[in-house]
Amino acid sequence: MNLPLKLPQTIMLLGAGELGKEFAIAAQRLGNFVIAVDRYENAPAMQVADRAEVISMLDAEDLERVIEQYKPNFIVPEIEAIRTEKLLEFEQKGYTVIPTAAATNYTMNRDRIRELASQELGIRTAKYAYASSEAELIKVSQQIGFPNVVKPVMSSSGKGQSIVNSPEQVSEAWQYAIAGSRGASQKIIIEEFIDFEIEITLLTVKQWQDPTLFCPAIGHRQERGDYQESWQPTGLTETQVREAEKIAQKVTDALGGAGIFGVEFFVTADEVIFSELSPRPHDTGMVTLISQNLNEFELHLRAILGLPIPKIEQLGASASAVILASQNSDKIAYEGVAEALAEPDVEVRLFGKPDSRPYRRMGVTLAKGQSTQQARDKAKKAADCIKVVS
Repeated sequence: MNLPLKLPQTIMLLGAGELGKEFAIAAQRLGNFVIAVDRYENAPAMQVADRAEVISMLDAEDLERVIEQYKPNFIVPEIEAIRTEKLLEFEQKGYTVIPTAAATNYTMNRDRIRELASQELGIRTAKYAYASSEAELIKVSQQIGFPNVVKPVMSSSGKGQSIVNSPEQVSEAWQYAIAGSRGASQKIIIEEFIDFEIEITLLTVKQWQDPTLFCPAIGHRQERGDYQESWQPTGLTETQVREAEKIAQKVTDALGGAGIFGVEFFVTADEVIFSELSPRPHDTGMVTLISQNLNEFELHLRAILGLPIPKIEQLGASASAVILASQNSDKIAYEGVAEALAEPDVEVRLFGKPDSRPYRRMGVTLAKGQSTQQARDKAKKAADCIKVVS
């Protein structure tokens, strides 16, 4: 990579959800040309991009067609459901895939990144096993023990994930995991349940030439395997922070490339345990839209383009809370936005998704407070004000 680059650059987003939308806004603030690609029309990032393309990113021919059409300087995956072996081909042809084609290929499947961390790098993870049938899941669940966590090896945003407390729940967990799996995969991962004090995301900024940087750790809470709220600061000790940074650097150095990585950890009273990794902005990092001088999307862009990142500053107690839909509808409206914005230091982001379904994330509220708990309470109160209606 020859840096610094001239602007504008042509950037192709593979996946055009809410994270891609914020990234596209950051890219266009510096005059770049953005093509948003997704499987459905009017996806959030398409609403702000220069061009939009609707294809199946699991279709190798469609993927090759749009890349050859636009010849982007950077190919930036935003989701996992991509024919990643084609990205390896594009990289061999001279295209720059973020962070790298190999990293995207690794992290598309939970089994590969888990094996990289535990087997190749010697990093502590939850105990885990795999199953490719319900009978196999029953067997390995007994070996892992109860409670355990069952999820597809290929999915995103917690789809198909459940906590299994007893043998009687294994069959239901199998069906749920298969239904939530991306692509044609029938492979399920079963993990030891970690009794953690806090679950965190460490946004790790890998640069082409300069040292790796870290955002202050982000605490988050999940339901149904999907993030519901996130916050900074977390109250971790300096020792815990340094341990998380050491592990995150070890994993991201092994993956290579440049860009932001969302590295997740379970933090117990005694350990910092690697959980998962996404080679892109992270949903829990939406809080950085209010909590930092440079949000995760601006950091991703700067790292990709080789632009300076002089200092990452955390601006005080901040939180985010999700706005969820409760019904299926293709005609969306929102009530309660004025009430949510009546509170000082509260912001709202509505993603503009064209349809809704139960528990689909439709927006996020952001809040600042005198303390982390106050910020969390304000963000949750604001999110509760907003109703997604038909």
